[in-house]
Amino acid sequence: MIEVKNLVKQYGEFRAVNDISFTIEEGKIYGFLGPNGAGKSTTMNMITGYLSPTSGTVRVNGYDIADEPEKAKSQIGYLPEIPPVYPDMTPQEYLTFAGELKKVPKKELKAEVERVMELTGISHMRNRLIKNLSKGYRQRVGFSCALLGNPKIIILDEPTVGLDPRQIIEIRSLIQSLREKHTVILSSHILSEVSAVCDNILIISKGRLVASDTAENLSRLMQRANVYDMLIQGEKESLRKIFSEIQVLKNIRVEDAAAGLIAVHYETDEKIDPRAVVFRILAKADYPIMELTTSRVSLEDVFMELTNQDEQADVKEYSEGEEKNAGNL
Repeated sequence: MIEVKNLVKQYGEFRAVNDISFTIEEGKIYGFLGPNGAGKSTTMNMITGYLSPTSGTVRVNGYDIADEPEKAKSQIGYLPEIPPVYPDMTPQEYLTFAGELKKVPKKELKAEVERVMELTGISHMRNRLIKNLSKGYRQRVGFSCALLGNPKIIILDEPTVGLDPRQIIEIRSLIQSLREKHTVILSSHILSEVSAVCDNILIISKGRLVASDTAENLSRLMQRANVYDMLIQGEKESLRKIFSEIQVLKNIRVEDAAAGLIAVHYETDEKIDPRAVVFRILAKADYPIMELTTSRVSLEDVFMELTNQDEQADVKEYSEGEEKNAGNL
């Protein structure tokens, strides 16, 4: 559906996007994540044809965005972070105008405007001036514009920024409903939102693509150990001795907890599940297990670790360059 190959965007000596390649498959929702300044919006603007790449190619449903821009752009509906609406128009006037620009056939235009207003829940606001609408409704007008002409690909840049919780839930539900007929690329800073609605996740840092997979697979890849936390009824030093003698456990911590219980934290290699062994040993010692939880790596954990790794690599590269320059003085 979309093929991005060796995409680069250079501003003088600053490389905003650094040799990115990825493929977007049909009928899925993709989350596009990255810290501020990572190159997300720049990449999305190149995919949509708003910016020209310094080098590399973008193909949209088989059309090269540079060689066949009109055909490529006709496949895409784009909602920028700040919707480019005209405040002195009504939603119906603006969408009719946008539909004409998108070359929606004249005999279909009225019905198409009605369709997208109904889909985004703004039909009852059709005759109000856009400048008098709330931010949430202005966002929906922009969303309606992206859906005009029924493009195969919908690209949304921070579609819920500044919305209240109810509006966020409604927009999230709308995005999920698009999966049936569209491929969606969603850029967001709200990681829980991306985790909730997206099939695949792309993480960009310092202009580089550092991960591309499902949220579940990314969590599994980042999980280097099974992590367990227990609350046990027992004597602290005795428990410390018991757990230290179980050879498959590591990073053991034994501490006092509330209500006279003992908190025990330990880890194992990913393929080892020690729960049955631990249960039998504690049952023999007559130390009841009051609570057992296993830790799961969240999308937030994955995001922080991957972007921190990229930051540390930059610091190391800079430090090595400084040392080399100092040696040449």
